[in-house]
Amino acid sequence: MPDLSVVVPVHNERDNIVPLLTEIATALRGKADFEIVYVDDLSRDDTLAVLSAAKAQFPELRVLRHTTQSGQSTALRNGIKAARGTWIATLDGDGQNDPADIPKLLAMRDEAQRSESDRAIKLFAGWRVNRKDTGSKRWASKAANAIRSRLLRDETPDTGCGIKLFERATFLDLPYFDHMHRYLPALVQRAGWQVRSVPVNHRARGAGVSKYNNLNRALVGISDLRGVSWLIRRCRRTAVEEV
Repeated sequence: MPDLSVVVPVHNERDNIVPLLTEIATALRGKADFEIVYVDDLSRDDTLAVLSAAKAQFPELRVLRHTTQSGQSTALRNGIKAARGTWIATLDGDGQNDPADIPKLLAMRDEAQRSESDRAIKLFAGWRVNRKDTGSKRWASKAANAIRSRLLRDETPDTGCGIKLFERATFLDLPYFDHMHRYLPALVQRAGWQVRSVPVNHRARGAGVSKYNNLNRALVGISDLRGVSWLIRRCRRTAVEEV
């Protein structure tokens, strides 16, 4: 069984698939025992055909496909449920995350595992310190991060970054809801674990178009913030011992 599963959700990203797969393989071959799990969220272009053909070039690749379009959070969760790795690395399928950052996250994980005080870190979250998005998107993200941080107190500068490394069992123990991937730091902390933000590279989209805009993110975010705040308030944790 691989130590690491790289999970990538995609929807209409046919031109970004092979370049991103090449970068993942270059970053990890010879450095980690890994698999790559792509989840096609019922793309309308030939994303699935490109993925199927790519399996001949990338033996690490596994391909899942939704039978109904269900969104990024559901695609991530289904990919993670199907993954065989103990740890999960996630990437956005648009190529804006740099797979070369994954070995850095793995090295930080290994260092934390050797330190008794840091073994509780179960999520290493990417932090886009030099974003390559449009000015309006950067402004909206900055405002959303400030509001979220104030309400949830998750002490995380960038929850929207797609590149993350976390323990699979920790993720599957979290409450599931649509758009939950934007609140992983707060949810992991709610479960009693720690989070570390890591500066990572960020790039302009190479092909295709974004699936989100500022308005729909804001409308959904208001409801989600209320829900996550409620989950945090209602959380109860206790140590368990066998007798």
